[in-house]
Amino acid sequence: MDQTTLRYSRQLILDGFGPAGQEKLRRAKVLVIGAGGLGSPALLYLAAAGVGRLGVADCDAVTFSNLNRQIIHDSTDIGRPKTESAAAKIGRLNPEVAVIRHDLRLNIDNVEELIRDYDLVLDATDNFTARYLISDCCYLLGKPVIEGAAVGYDGVLMTIIPGQTPCYRCLYPQPPADGVLPTCSDTGILGMAAGIIGTTQALEAVKLILGTGTTLAGRILTFDALTTGFRQVPWQRRAECPLCGENPSITELVEYKIQCRTKEVL
Repeated sequence: MDQTTLRYSRQLILDGFGPAGQEKLRRAKVLVIGAGGLGSPALLYLAAAGVGRLGVADCDAVTFSNLNRQIIHDSTDIGRPKTESAAAKIGRLNPEVAVIRHDLRLNIDNVEELIRDYDLVLDATDNFTARYLISDCCYLLGKPVIEGAAVGYDGVLMTIIPGQTPCYRCLYPQPPADGVLPTCSDTGILGMAAGIIGTTQALEAVKLILGTGTTLAGRILTFDALTTGFRQVPWQRRAECPLCGENPSITELVEYKIQCRTKEVL
């Protein structure tokens, strides 16, 4: 048995997977935007599964405060660009995966070029400015996007397929006002909560690539780490949605400037 077959042997024997499923993964091009608490486990599991082309986009460097949850990085990576650190770990985990680094701060001028060449996108960002740009751009380009978020002990996940499911603006038509929503630096975050959401994002991506199982399309998944409770909420397209509704008012990208709450740890 050759090394490649041996590497994937435990998934190759799954019912409905086999060499054809592995080939679908090898040919897939997946972009993970954000190499932090969600992106770390997502990138590792996608690489381990054999997704052939992984894009990782981030503009930050690794800090000590990242290490409780951003498991693709370690203490030796402090000060290193997150894309560089992530690419190095993926290379050691599975050298068969091609990693494309995108060292950039996402904005209205580069988001379309970034997303265009990928089959699907995982939004693992931590701010609404990026989230609206990503979700709007994916809808306009017809790209599936798997949205994940985690803060405190809670997480949420949704799989959005343009033309088939509600879009992000069906849930949040407009961004929140400045200072309304907390962030990890304000509320804190349990690393395992982020890990569960990021891992589930990778799972949703693999199911979409393989065309197997039932994705979260049309449902919102919430997770409460304190009770280890999962809940699925039905989610429908809104006729009045400004992006995917009957008379859309948003037909091109919009970049918002949204300030979240922050709190320094003394």
